[in-house]
Amino acid sequence: MVIADSSGSSMGLAADRGLLGRTSTAERVADVLRTRISEGYFLPGARLSEHDIGAALGVSRNTLREAFRLLTHERLLSHELNRGVFVRMLSLDDVVDLYRVRKVIECAAVRNAVNPDLSRLESAVGDGLLAERREGWRDLGTANIHFHQALASLTASPRIDELMQGIFAELRLVFHVMTDPREFHQPYLLRNEEILQLLREGENRRAEAALARYLNDAEHQLVKAYSSRTPTD
Repeated sequence: MVIADSSGSSMGLAADRGLLGRTSTAERVADVLRTRISEGYFLPGARLSEHDIGAALGVSRNTLREAFRLLTHERLLSHELNRGVFVRMLSLDDVVDLYRVRKVIECAAVRNAVNPDLSRLESAVGDGLLAERREGWRDLGTANIHFHQALASLTASPRIDELMQGIFAELRLVFHVMTDPREFHQPYLLRNEEILQLLREGENRRAEAALARYLNDAEHQLVKAYSSRTPTD
């Protein structure tokens, strides 16, 4: 897997400065960086420049270091002595564990949803269709993640929403192992539409079964991709 510096990606962070509010905190900085990871802007192995990111967000070095510490605790970053902070490179065991968590939470959310608000799911599917038309495959991956965040949010639990933010950020780091994002993401757009339609019809059990197959298939693809990597990847 290619190891890249983050200096180019960090430049786009200037547009996110407004998200920090007047009283910038490490938690808000961590939220911004977590979102950038979830949206595919930082590659696994990328070194995060304190200078570039701090300047882009307009925050102090101490605040940024605390944000890095929070994201390291969430297993999104790693600190290497005398080298700096890097976006974490996940292992095959991480992939299996992430899907273990997803199957428990997302399938239960779909199974137990009663008169659910499907607007976020509909919006995510719409974003995915738009990304497909534009051939924006990274954006399609982001729309796919938003769809699954919306599925998890059917639990109406702020704690689950918070947990799944980290899970999906880690998942995006896993997705980078796929050499052809179109081939990986595009087929799942149709499956998102299928699950959404089943939920519209109140067919929760069928939606859960479709989701379980979906997650098993995605896990199998990613495990295969991880298993076939060479030691220099």
